Amino acid sequence: MAQRKRPGKPNEPVEFRSQALAEALERQDIAAVALALRHGNTVVPLVKPGPRDKPLDGGEVWTYRDPKTGEVALLLFSDAANKPANLPPAVGLQSPAWLRSFLKRYESTITTVFLDIAGPHPMQAPPAELLRALEA
Repeated sequence: MAQRKRPGKPNEPVEFRSQALAEALERQDIAAVALALRHGNTVVPLVKPGPRDKPLDGGEVWTYRDPKTGEVALLLFSDAANKPANLPPAVGLQSPAWLRSFLKRYESTITTVFLDIAGPHPMQAPPAELLRALEA
């Protein structure tokens, strides 16, 4: 995946990672995870990427539906490198406002949210709990 450049800072690539979220997950610190989600971007897998020149512009987010139960999970990552290879290859970098809006819109559909599901430090939370953290 080609690195995109930061607007106004043409020599700095946009990183598809959140150092604060990675550190909070490493410590398994729920308060720090909430803070990182409230103040930093989150990596999400995409079925369909957004425009190449706008890395923060949506795309279509991929969610997992359990074939046995029909339950839907949202997968969030602290770093694009933590996304398992068997998920769609594209990723998006989403803002706290986007995450709040997405969770509100699909709160009745999404049954759980996994953070770095394949490690190195996975965590899981109900969407309502993450919404409370985002709105605090």
